[in-house]
Amino acid sequence: MARQFDHMADLEAFVTIVDKGTISAAAVALGTTPSVLSRAVARLEARLGVQLMRRTTRRLSVTEAGNLYLEQARNAFGLIADAERAIQGQGGELSGKVRISVPTTYGHYRLPAMLRPFIERHPQVSVELSVSNRNVDLVAEGYDLAIRLGELADSGLAAKRLGDEAVCLVASPDYLRRAGTPETLDELAGHACLPFIMPSTGRQAPWLLHVDGKEIDWQAPARLRVADDVLGVVSLAEQGLGICQTYHFVAADRLVAGRLVEVLPGLRGRSRPFSLIYPPHRRLSAAVRALIDALPGGC
Repeated sequence: MARQFDHMADLEAFVTIVDKGTISAAAVALGTTPSVLSRAVARLEARLGVQLMRRTTRRLSVTEAGNLYLEQARNAFGLIADAERAIQGQGGELSGKVRISVPTTYGHYRLPAMLRPFIERHPQVSVELSVSNRNVDLVAEGYDLAIRLGELADSGLAAKRLGDEAVCLVASPDYLRRAGTPETLDELAGHACLPFIMPSTGRQAPWLLHVDGKEIDWQAPARLRVADDVLGVVSLAEQGLGICQTYHFVAADRLVAGRLVEVLPGLRGRSRPFSLIYPPHRRLSAAVRALIDALPGGC
């Protein structure tokens, strides 16, 4: 007896090609070659007796019949995914894989303590962590979750606020002995400031200050700027190269140990939010949902 659904691999190829936009991108996502996927779509079209896609050297488009079939195929795959999620964790441990992107500050100083209880509770869940200051494309790059800094743009992504983190100005005792301790914002402008260049914009990130009851975004004058890894400004400050602004949770241990000293504490009072984001319409696995629930939300 012939198998009724022996074309499921071909159907997955068709859906992935449409989702990724090109046959080449779909081949990368599925770990195969463009020619294999082209043959898969051709078999599917022969089986159905209709053309699903129009393919030229420059572009790919889906026919009316292809769009109808695509919608039903996605619904079918969604039902299968729902069935898998319904039984995950029943009669056995939660399993699966979660891919998450996180900025360096949070990845080094906040997330490890949050992840440890989750990892210990769910040993069969594999977590792939990308620690960088690059804003990944969750859908195109296959990430389940990402942690983002700052107020979120209206991107259509679902978000969970993890908390607001206070910032402070710090310098090494050695630098302050040599250059003196600034007492006002005007004096700060004459010091060696260590600002950061934001990867998303290529512009210098302003320092968030609270001056005379007002919140100001101050552009620190500098000869030395840091790009790509924001933790670099802290390392430079610790080595006596100047003053930087960083999160208090990053500087805390160094302040206690005396390797850094807070500068102009009267200008404190500002903070930046961190949020967990994920595609709202993607069917999330039980493992992904469990990690979302495990990460504490903040105000």
